[in-house]
Amino acid sequence: MQFKAPPNVKLIVDQLTKHGHEAYIVGGCVRDSLLGRNPDDWDVTTSAQPCEIKKVFARTVDTGIAHGTVSVLVGGDAIEVTTYRIDGKYEDHRRPDSVEFTTSLEQDLQRRDFTINAMAYNDQEGLIDKFGGIDDLSRQVIRCVGNPSQRFDEDALRILRAVRFAAQLGFAIDEDTAKAITKLSPTLKQISAERIQVEVVKLITSQRPEFWHDVWALGITKVIMPEFDEMMVTTQDTPHHMLNVGEHTIKVMENVRADRVLRLAALLHDVGKPQMKTTDGHGVDHFKGHAGVGERTACDILRRLKFDNDTTNKVLRLIRWHDTRPQADERSVRRAVNKIGDDIFPDFLDLQYADTMGKSLTNRDEKLKSNEDLRKTYQKIKVEGQCFSLKDLAISGNDLIKMGIKEGQQLGVILKQALDEVLDDPQKNNKEYLLKKFTK
Repeated sequence: MQFKAPPNVKLIVDQLTKHGHEAYIVGGCVRDSLLGRNPDDWDVTTSAQPCEIKKVFARTVDTGIAHGTVSVLVGGDAIEVTTYRIDGKYEDHRRPDSVEFTTSLEQDLQRRDFTINAMAYNDQEGLIDKFGGIDDLSRQVIRCVGNPSQRFDEDALRILRAVRFAAQLGFAIDEDTAKAITKLSPTLKQISAERIQVEVVKLITSQRPEFWHDVWALGITKVIMPEFDEMMVTTQDTPHHMLNVGEHTIKVMENVRADRVLRLAALLHDVGKPQMKTTDGHGVDHFKGHAGVGERTACDILRRLKFDNDTTNKVLRLIRWHDTRPQADERSVRRAVNKIGDDIFPDFLDLQYADTMGKSLTNRDEKLKSNEDLRKTYQKIKVEGQCFSLKDLAISGNDLIKMGIKEGQQLGVILKQALDEVLDDPQKNNKEYLLKKFTK
């Protein structure tokens, strides 16, 4: 078995070996190579201590030298090279208080999270698999190295990483590993929101967002997103639904492309329903006003998980308007694009399609046809370059000022009136016409 590591990675391993040190590629790059995937990153582990690594290579950066990591610069690449180590105690459930360098590869591999990530390789010795990683790859199982409770107690983020790897690879989680996750999921409270956010995004943008169900079943959402637990116990007794709110949400995620904003919007689009549920005299459930409440609740969640402003803004707009059903005529679509935003209108259409696919069969064909008609109309008016917003309007505030209109509220009023007229009739998006009409 020979791995085709990039030339610069092979050069680093060979140079360390030439200077009398052990060196291997290690971790995720070994796993992905065995699975026939192209690794995103290549890591090297070595018996050489940081000062010895720096003697071998002329260009290095002290990336995490206290933990034994040096980045070796070769060509245009920066490859992380880390000394074999034994971790000390994990008082904060995230990072060891201290590390001890060792000359034992097995001791280094023993501290790693999952068996499939605890394999090493070099051309001289081949694959080093001390903990059954190859067997777990063939069985398609995520299993901790050694005692799972100890692994998760050391680093609580591994709890989310386990489900994320399961989603990315389509693997099951080993029974003992799953039991430890359920027991120790409360320790995720010790992990920073930023680190949780990264794992959540990787999981929901994987090819298998349905593994979010496992995040709930293992008790993880109770800690990182308790609002979803409420969704999982909120039934929808209505002809338009066949699943509870949480299960419907997962179906919606499955039916949108693996885009960060879209998957987050799908995950949170109905988060307001538990608060707004009512049941009429016929036993039919209603959720009037859930989009507005959902927008506010989603804002709290996104802020809590430290999402950036651009992502938050787009997701909240999609939630606010996801239940809006414009007609497919050009005027209605222009006004809908103006209201929702041209930047996310295609995502709005995709979210509505997915929302329909997550519901019952009642009127599904009509809803899908309506969505397709909206899509065709939007594409037509986009191709024609029709005006949707003030930035596309033929006149600007500067044009009005030149015509003697004073700055301030009056400018805004005139521009809004002009835009309203153009949204009704795009042929009127003419500078001469608009100035003549609105500056009399």
